[in-house]
Amino acid sequence: MGVINVRNNKLVLQFRYLGNRCREQTQLPDTPANQKRLQNLLKRIEAEIIIGTFKYSSYFPKSNNAIKFSALDEQKQTAKEYFDSPDSPMFEQFAETWLAEKQVEWRIGHYTDVEGALNNHILPKFGKKKISVITKQDILSFRTALAKVQGRKGKVLSPSRINHIMTPLRMILNEAADRYEFTSPWRNIKALKVPRTEVDPFNFQEVEQVIKAAPEEFKNYYIVRFFTGLRSSEIDGLTWKQVDLEAKRLTVSQSLVRGVVGSLKTDSSFRTIDLPTRVVDALKKQKQNRVSKQPFVFTNQKGLPLNYQVVSRSVWYPMLERAGLKPRNPYQTRHTYATLLLAAGESPEWIANQMGHTTTTMLFRVYSRYVPNLMRRDGTAFEALLQAEEL
Repeated sequence: MGVINVRNNKLVLQFRYLGNRCREQTQLPDTPANQKRLQNLLKRIEAEIIIGTFKYSSYFPKSNNAIKFSALDEQKQTAKEYFDSPDSPMFEQFAETWLAEKQVEWRIGHYTDVEGALNNHILPKFGKKKISVITKQDILSFRTALAKVQGRKGKVLSPSRINHIMTPLRMILNEAADRYEFTSPWRNIKALKVPRTEVDPFNFQEVEQVIKAAPEEFKNYYIVRFFTGLRSSEIDGLTWKQVDLEAKRLTVSQSLVRGVVGSLKTDSSFRTIDLPTRVVDALKKQKQNRVSKQPFVFTNQKGLPLNYQVVSRSVWYPMLERAGLKPRNPYQTRHTYATLLLAAGESPEWIANQMGHTTTTMLFRVYSRYVPNLMRRDGTAFEALLQAEEL
C-alpha cells in the first residue's frame, strides 16, 4: 500500500508499480487538506493499478519514471497485438503483396522509386520482422538512422528523400493494420520539415546565352523547353502526332520515364499548348533534320528517345558552364517559362492552362516574386491606367 511522506515540508507520494518502488515529489505544502487530497489520489492510483488501467504519464508526465514505464507499456501493447493477430505475416511477405497490388495504380517511374526505397532501405531493416510487432520506436530509430546515410556525392540524405522513403513504410504498416486488425504503430509521426523548393528561373538574356551555348543538335530541344514549359518527361515523350505546326499547337498527352511511355503526372497535365513562332520554327527545323522514323520529336544520335539523366549530365550542365551561368537543375526551364509569361503581362488563367495547373493559386504563390511589375507597391501602375483613361 502506498504512503505519503514529507520532505522539506513538501509532500511526497510513494507507491509500488510493476514491482518498482516509485517516489514522486510534489510541490504541495504539508497541510491536513493536502494530506487528504493526496490520500484520495493515492487510492485512485492503486485502484487503476489493480484493474490494469494505470498510465504513469497521465499522473506524472514530467517524471523520469513516466518515460521508463511508457516504454514498458508500449512493449506490452506490442506483445498483446502479436498474439491478437496471429495470422499477420512477415513484413517482406506483406510488402511484396502490397507492391504488386499498387503496380496497376502507379506510373512506372513512381513504382520503380518505391521499389528502390523498399529494397535499399526498408526491407533490410524490417523484412524479417512480423509486421504486427513493429513499434513506433522502431520507426523513429529507422528514420534517425536514415539521416546518417550517405547518398550521392557523399552527402547525407535530405529531409525530402527521407520522407519519400518513409511514405511506403507508413502505407504498408497502416494497410497491414487494417487487414490483420492490429493497431498501427504509425501514430503522431510527422514528416520532416522540407525547405521550400528552390525556384531560380533564368531571365531572357540568360535564356539566349543558354541556347547560344547549346550543341547544335540540342538547340531546337532547348528552345522548345524554355518556351513551352514542358517537363522533362513530357518533352522526352513528345511525338510528332502531338504536334500541329499549322495550328501552332501541341498536345501534352503522355510522358516518357525510364524509357517507358506512360500517363502524365496529374489529370490537369493533359493540356494543349499554344506555340510562339520561335518554337514553331524550331520544330520545323527539327522535323526537316530528323534522320530517324521514330515517332519521337527529339532523339539521340541512334534515333532512340532521350534519357533525361544522360542529357542532364552530358549536355545541360556543361552547357551552363560554357554560357558562364551558375548550375541550376533542368526543371528551371519550366519555371522560366512561367515567369517570362507573367512578366509579359499574359493572363494568369491562360498561363495556368499552359502550365497544366488547375488554378492560378500556385502561379502567384511560387512565381510572383520573380516578376518586378507584379510586385510594385508604389501605385504607379494604377496611376498610369487612370491617366490613360483620361486621354
